[in-house]
Amino acid sequence: MYDSILVPTDGSDTAQTAVDHAVDHAKRYDAALHTLYVVEEPPMDETAGPEVLESLESAGERAIQDVIDAAEAADVGTVEGKVAEGAPHQAILDYIDANGIDLVVMGTHGRTGLDRLFLGSVTEKVVRAAPVAVLTVGSESAD
Repeated sequence: MYDSILVPTDGSDTAQTAVDHAVDHAKRYDAALHTLYVVEEPPMDETAGPEVLESLESAGERAIQDVIDAAEAADVGTVEGKVAEGAPHQAILDYIDANGIDLVVMGTHGRTGLDRLFLGSVTEKVVRAAPVAVLTVGSESAD
């Protein structure tokens, strides 16, 4: 049913729940698993130095490695990871197009009301614009 699955991650607990689902789907369908961490640009005000960007990229590499380790532990055959820069939803949409992704598995933070209105949602933007199926996974400890 699926050949290539993408799980974007930010290293959070909510993202880890999505990783668990993505790994399960990749194993079930013998699909390649892709993972993506996006460093939002600009990630800081103009006075911050390049070490802040390097720190964010290092955090991304660790989050990607965690997904790769989980997939390898589950015997998922093909796993690819990438750290990208830009607007998170657009980087995800670009990755979908560039890599022939069939399914995206993303966590949701479960925000409602004004929090959702003011903060927006990367997941919501991807759901609205993605040309493929998007499986949204709520946090298991959602309030």
